[in-house]
Amino acid sequence: MGCSERQKEIKRRRKRRQQLTHLKGRLAKATPSEKQEIVRKLREMTPGSETLIGSWGLDESDR
Repeated sequence: MGCSERQKEIKRRRKRRQQLTHLKGRLAKATPSEKQEIVRKLREMTPGSETLIGSWGLDESDR
């Protein structure tokens, strides 16, 4: 039997949080082109990406 919809949503949130942690860790050593790629991935991943981009200081990277 499959998971309930609630369990699927919890799993998606946990996975998204893991991905965000991974991307934030890579940010310190990232080159400008890698930062643009991180911004692109953030925008695809989460609806609250613009607030994350601003708080992580990537505003100038996405131009």
